[in-house]
Amino acid sequence: MADVHDVRRLALGLAEVEERDCDGFDFRVHGQGFIWSYPDRSGGRRVLRTDVAVLFVGDEAERLALLRGEPDLFFSTPSYEGLPLVLLRLPEVDVDRLGELVTDAWRMRVEG
Repeated sequence: MADVHDVRRLALGLAEVEERDCDGFDFRVHGQGFIWSYPDRSGGRRVLRTDVAVLFVGDEAERLALLRGEPDLFFSTPSYEGLPLVLLRLPEVDVDRLGELVTDAWRMRVEG
């Protein structure tokens, strides 16, 4: 089970990462986000959820593979359709897997 502290530790352990100041978390490399708090608007106003992360996955094929292959971890909403992003349930992912996901997202932004 991972949480915001794990996200922060893992993201800041990567080169050239900066954290934007916000109520949740928002990590960027070269000005591009690779993992940040989910801005939930379902209750009528925007609330940053720290139990759900928005994760950059690079392309639609990877997005669909994650959504279909591990629906217990990953999901999406209509506003994220067509974007290379998935939503990740942090309490459902173990810290080792989170480390892989954060590193992959960072790498795609660095190499992208």
